[in-house]
Parts: sequence; C-alpha cells; structure tokens
Amino acid sequence: MRNVASYRMRRVNEALKEIISTAIAQECKDPRIGFVTITGVEAVSDISHAKVFFSVYGKQVEKEATTEGLRSSEAFFQRRIGEELHVKRTPRLEFVYDVSVDYGMKIQAMLKASGACELGPLVEDTDELEEADSRPAAVEAGEAVEAGEDQG
Repeated sequence: MRNVASYRMRRVNEALKEIISTAIAQECKDPRIGFVTITGVEAVSDISHAKVFFSVYGKQVEKEATTEGLRSSEAFFQRRIGEELHVKRTPRLEFVYDVSVDYGMKIQAMLKASGACELGPLVEDTDELEEADSRPAAVEAGEAVEAGEDQG
C-alpha cells in the first residue's frame, strides 16, 4: 500500500510542477518574476499544502523580487491547479528558494579556479577501472606480493 501511495504522490508532485512551470512561462504577467525554474514540488499526503522549490537566474535583488512575485501570485497558481487537476483540495502553495543550484554553481566556480576541471577523469577507460576493482589489493601493491613469495 505504501508503494502505491508514494507512486501517487510522485505523480501529483510532477503534475503540480508541470502546471506551475507552464503557468509561469506562458500566463504569468507579473514583471517581478524573472527567469524562474521550478526545481521540485513536495505535497503533503492529503494534498492540502505543497512546497514549490524554485531557482532564479540573476542577482540577489532579482531573486528577492521574483520570490515576492511568486508569493503574491499564489492564488493565480492555485486557480490553474484547480482547473487542471481534479482533486478534492487545491493545495496551499509555499514558494521556497532552492539554494542547491547556487551551491552547485559555487562549487563549479571553485573547481574551475583551482584548475581541477582541467585535470579530466582519473581513469579514461572504464575497462581499466573495472579491472582495477576486481584485483585484490595485494596484487596492486607489487611489493606486497613479492615479499609474500620470498617468505613462502
């Protein structure tokens, strides 16, 4: 039963994400809402409340303005959800800025600045990687094998 419920919630979350994303891209007229990406939606099991995670491309001022614009447009998004989804309740939306995108960009910038991005992969051939994983540790350390043979 739990599997069915989680599958249903994933479908509801994806439907909410699609409806809100489409409404932002095609119908939302608020000038404060900039280049927004809906990164995820988490609705509670009775669908009375949903957190909508989003990211915004731009400076901090633009992010704050977009957050205000999304929060002031909650009724519009709820109406669109009610029109498209046929559920008992239309969820109350809570817009939450998703910092994971910012963290990812920060880490990428740090790696680029350190020169780590230019190093490339440590093992170029995946066959070499699988081969190395299948060998015992003693075989990889040639000295340990030779020392073991001398003692025997």
